[in-house]
Parts: sequence; C-alpha cells; structure tokens
Amino acid sequence: MTDKDFTLFPSPCYIMEEGLLRKNLALIKSVADRAGVEIILAFKSFAMWRSFPIFREYINHSTASSVYEARLALEEFGSKAHTYSPAYTEAEFPEIMRCSSHVTFNSLSQFHRFYPAVTAEGSGISCGIRINPEYSEVETELYNPCAPGTRFGVMTDQLPEKLPAGIEGFHCHCHCESSSYELERTLEHLEGKFSRWFSQIKWLNLGGGHLMTRKDYDVEHLVRLLKGFKERYPHLQIILEPGSAFTWQTGVLSSEIVDIVENRGIRTAILNVSFTCHMPDCLEMPYQPAVRGAEMGDAGPYVYRLGGNSCLSGDYMGLWSFDHELQIGERIVFEDMIHYTTVKTNMFNGIHHPAIAMWTKEGKSEVFKQFSYEDYRGRMS
Repeated sequence: MTDKDFTLFPSPCYIMEEGLLRKNLALIKSVADRAGVEIILAFKSFAMWRSFPIFREYINHSTASSVYEARLALEEFGSKAHTYSPAYTEAEFPEIMRCSSHVTFNSLSQFHRFYPAVTAEGSGISCGIRINPEYSEVETELYNPCAPGTRFGVMTDQLPEKLPAGIEGFHCHCHCESSSYELERTLEHLEGKFSRWFSQIKWLNLGGGHLMTRKDYDVEHLVRLLKGFKERYPHLQIILEPGSAFTWQTGVLSSEIVDIVENRGIRTAILNVSFTCHMPDCLEMPYQPAVRGAEMGDAGPYVYRLGGNSCLSGDYMGLWSFDHELQIGERIVFEDMIHYTTVKTNMFNGIHHPAIAMWTKEGKSEVFKQFSYEDYRGRMS
C-alpha cells in the first residue's frame, strides 16, 4: 500500500491488507496440514469479525476467553469455540456451554464446580484443564503466565495420578511472540513433568505465542518438531492457538499530524491518535513501533517525538528521524498495527476512535466500521 492510497480511508484508521492476511493464512494452513495438527485463531489478539469469511477458507475454529468471544465464535466465525477462562461464573456458564465445543478450566476447583452442568446438559463438550509447565522464556513479566505467584494453571503436584473423569485434555500457554526453538525447550520441559498423564487425555492445546509468520521464524523446524511430538504420542490431537501470527504485519494505523510543539529542544508532532487508547501495547510491552518513512532514533536531520492526543502525560513515544520537516495535516503511518490493537483499545478522554477498514485483494478500500459520539456515550452508561 502506497502513501497516496491512505486518502481513500477515513483518518485515523486501522487498515488491513487482504493480500498480506491471505499470505499468513496460507502459511499457517500449510504448517497445520504438514504437521498434522490444528491451528485456530485466538480472538484475544484479533476479532475483526467482518474478515472471518476469509479465515474460514483456511481454518475451522477459534479460541475464546469470555462469553462475548465465545458468542462471536459461534455467531460470526460459524463454529463453536475452544474456550478457556481464568474463572467461570454460574451466571455465564450456560452461555459458555451453548457456544463452546471445548471448555478448559483453570483449576480443579473450577472443574469440579462446573463439570456437573456439562454432563447434565448432555452437551458433548470436551473438557480440559490448564496446566502450568513452570517454565517460560517470556521476559516481560506482564506477559509471562508462569511468573512466580501466577494465577494460571495447575502444577504437577496439584494433579492426582488418576485424572478426574471428564478431563479429556491439557491446555498449556507460556509463549509470547516466540520461536520454534523456545517451543522445543518448552516441550522437553512439558514432557518431563506431565507426560505420565498423556495416556489419560485425548488432546493437548499448546496455546498461543507461536509467531510462525515472522520473517525469521524457522517454519520447517516447527513442522519437524510437531511431527516428532505426534509420533511419540499418536493418540493426542495437537492444537495451537496463536493470535499475532495470523495478522502479523498485515496492516497499519494511519494517522495525521494536528499540531507540532517544542519544549526544551524536543519537538513533538501531536497526532489524531493516542498510544494509550489506540496502541496500548506500545506502552505496556513496551516497544517502539515502526513508522513508515522514518528511522528510530535521533541520527537524522529532522527528529520528532510522536505524541498522542489524550491528556495522559505519558501518551507519547520517540524519537524518530525523518528526512524532511513535518507539517500539520501530514499522514503518519504506524506499521503492523492490526494484532492486539482493536481488541485492546479504549475511549479514554472520549477521543475519536480510528475507523476499521480493509484494502481488498481487488484493490478496493472497504470501510468496516466508523465510530461516533454515540459509541462513546453508549459505553459510559
């Protein structure tokens, strides 16, 4: 997508490219087919439901972590969800069952509390338990599900030698934008701790964080790794549920400059988007996103900090070097802003929310959603 194309969309706007999405989907389907595993979409990273018909050409299922996500799976993705939540409630569990083919419980107490409802309904739901492998290479603690004191999953010393009747699967998640080599080390750890229960289960969900569409990811190693695991445990259905891998580098957030201010030698280009509202991972991870036409750092002739338009003092990032002096009204394009953006955005300060759109494979600009005052007002009460 070239810069001139952005005028075809509202500003600001999240813009996904269908061609790039299909490229990722084709790679993921190839891995699933060759390795003999199932790879499903995790809504926690991406839930732009108007694009689901494209996904359904390549995959069959999705994973949910809440009632709303489970309902989205059934009603918009067109198949029941593989659902996991840290805790279910009596009020929501009937709807969870209606919308789910698989339900994973975070603790044995949750399983014992809700499994009778599963059997009473004759739902045919396959139930599992989340296990904690006590191993993770995720460095950012905010995203590390195996950090000391974690609330996620059951340890080996909490599992009885004979699993409770009704537990048909294990769910394990301990990756974040990880490589196949991290998965290899995880599987070694997982087998060492939990393989004695593998004969009692039917499926093993290896969670998300498998960034197989990243340019430097060793896809062939992943396929060999999964095939080898399947050979050791041929009775197990292996499931992966990445989020970012599906929509990695498939689109941008297009914004524009509304003002330029200077303080103590630091020039800030204030945009019509917000880091805290529209790019929250930039502040949470934290990481500095790529900006089209700019280089990170202060080595260039025209250096700017980019500032959001909220009242949060820390709603800025930088520095970026440009090859020209920026002007009010100029477009600023943030790369790779499709995963973990629209699902995590908020309307803090009542700031105008970016539109959501797609650049179709036919070269058409298709706007899925534009937000208004009524969207903000409706969320407040």
